Amino acid sequence: MSDPVLARATEVGVPPAWAVTQRRLMETMEQAADLMLQKYTEPSGTLYFADDVDDLYERFFNWGLFYAIGGHDRMLDHALKQWNAVTRWCDDGVQNRLEHNEFLKDYGGGKTLRRNFNAQIHNEYYNLAEPASAEWHHKGEGNMAFYDFGVACPAISENLRRARRFAAMYTGEDPEAPNFDPAHNVFRSPFQSSVGPWLETDNVEMVKFFLQGGHPGTNMEWVPEPMGDRASLYPAVRDLEAGWFESPKRREEIIRLFNSVVLQSDIANNLSATALVTNAYLYTGEESYRKWVLDYVDAWMDRIRQNNGIVPDNVGPTGKIGERREGVWWGGVYGWNSSYGLRMIFHSLTIAAECALLLSGDFGYLELLRSQIEMVLANAKRGEDGQLLVPWRVGEGGWDMYKPVRIREPVHLWHASMAPRDHELITRLRAGDIQCDWNQVIPEGEKNEGATERPRFQFYNGENPDWPEQIMTAEYRLALEALQAIRADSRDVFTIIADNIQPPNPVYTKGLTQVTLGAPQSVYNGGLLRAQVRYFDEERRRPGLPHNVAALVDRLSADGIGIHLVNLDETHTRRLFVQAGAFGEHDFTELRYDEVTRENLQSIIWNNGRHDIKETRHERREAIDGTTFAVELPPRTHIKLDAGMRRFVNRPSYAFPWDNGRVLVPFQRPGRPLPS
Repeated sequence: MSDPVLARATEVGVPPAWAVTQRRLMETMEQAADLMLQKYTEPSGTLYFADDVDDLYERFFNWGLFYAIGGHDRMLDHALKQWNAVTRWCDDGVQNRLEHNEFLKDYGGGKTLRRNFNAQIHNEYYNLAEPASAEWHHKGEGNMAFYDFGVACPAISENLRRARRFAAMYTGEDPEAPNFDPAHNVFRSPFQSSVGPWLETDNVEMVKFFLQGGHPGTNMEWVPEPMGDRASLYPAVRDLEAGWFESPKRREEIIRLFNSVVLQSDIANNLSATALVTNAYLYTGEESYRKWVLDYVDAWMDRIRQNNGIVPDNVGPTGKIGERREGVWWGGVYGWNSSYGLRMIFHSLTIAAECALLLSGDFGYLELLRSQIEMVLANAKRGEDGQLLVPWRVGEGGWDMYKPVRIREPVHLWHASMAPRDHELITRLRAGDIQCDWNQVIPEGEKNEGATERPRFQFYNGENPDWPEQIMTAEYRLALEALQAIRADSRDVFTIIADNIQPPNPVYTKGLTQVTLGAPQSVYNGGLLRAQVRYFDEERRRPGLPHNVAALVDRLSADGIGIHLVNLDETHTRRLFVQAGAFGEHDFTELRYDEVTRENLQSIIWNNGRHDIKETRHERREAIDGTTFAVELPPRTHIKLDAGMRRFVNRPSYAFPWDNGRVLVPFQRPGRPLPS
């Protein structure tokens, strides 16, 4: 790595409130994470909690990211320990939690809830022990922790091997997991795993779960849905009667149709697999991963064109739209006919569009997402109060289930494109949203519909200047409340196990991502990190902001970015690298900042506290042609930087700035050297 351009902070002043709160938030979350592990896990890291494996991973899904933003070194240790503990504990070759596993608990009204431990991991990835969780909504949630290990520390050889092995399960390379059909460029089922696809079942409760709603084995009642809830059999079955399973002949017929029509198809939600394969590319730079992602996304974009601008939710074994449904383009698992439709489909479209753009630099891939946002808006209507509503579901009668517009996907689209067209789309949504105050920051957890993106958009639109302090304060409050709740929990271990209530995740990175990285939170259900810039501690040779340094991205544009860096330390100088993009996919072109000189400082001493300091500002401009620049922050200084940027012009990689574009992993798989 050649010496990067260096900007030195020269301005001393009272640190802004957002910066002070940001560092207090980080310290509080570090303390809360320590206590959470002490209270709710064995010394090995095994949780005192039984649930689907993706929910176990979610207890610490963002701890690696927190470390990569600037959390303490131990946060990476915690994240790695927890991921390995869950993966090991849930392995289907090991019998764990034989005691205190099955229990009944009274939740009032005579209803009971039963929780069991299930061994849902094979070859360190999801098996079919719970086939309903082997789709990309849930696998994506669980994958978040693993993806961010590449962001936090890509030089872990076992994670590189895992990245390759997991990707092989989804690209057709792994004969033990024949999930993908490369001849037709389709997944063989909506549900794929390390042991292959889920292609058939004789479990009537599982079929009821998808066709009628509710949850088998819980206190929830089955809710008849004639057109299907999570999936349908339309048009073979247009009006599924509530008691279909009571007749052996009818039960056999419906299960046969479920296996043929529902299970043996590819669905739009499978586009989330692009993140798993992109993850392998970011480690290795191998062209085969890039090609697979772009080919698979291209196939779905072709289907949108074939289907009059609407992404179909099901294609058959040979890639034809509605192949098992007499040509009907809707009705697939978590598709347009599902009550979960728009939400689940948009997750995957966003993930795939971001991955394809990242790997190609081609902004045309954003049409995968943009076309569907514009499509539902073209079918929008106004509620009685004037609220703009869009359809979430389609059936024989056309579009229905109208709800307010989700903001998360339009914001992700704008963050990727920085195009006026997409900015105007959001302002149109804002004009039609009469129910929300777009300047208000409401404290919320990590798993949500992206409500905090509204005040963030307002900030970058010049209409909400207090947003940085407000969002940092909101997350600080959440972290303090989580810490207090953990401290107040006086239950013993066996009561914690018997209650089987998921322990809190006291780490909040949504606002930190927004403020420090200038990006929306990664799509919670399996998206890769979004960032206009990242930071690396030069002295400690690790990712993240140095100790006691705070950051705010205060300007975003298609060709530039503004960054405010603050050193809160009273005695230590800090040095850091600023990188363009989460994975070095962008380039900086120019750096501008003010150099401040102060004269007559001695007047403070000689004039009994009164002073006549002369301050001079001079703008400095430095040409840059690369992914990084360096910043030096003497004690109690801050600096506002304005950098020009060319976006999506480099091969993305998990490599750190000083690694010269290569992920340096000690133990390589034979025959698979790193690219030069």
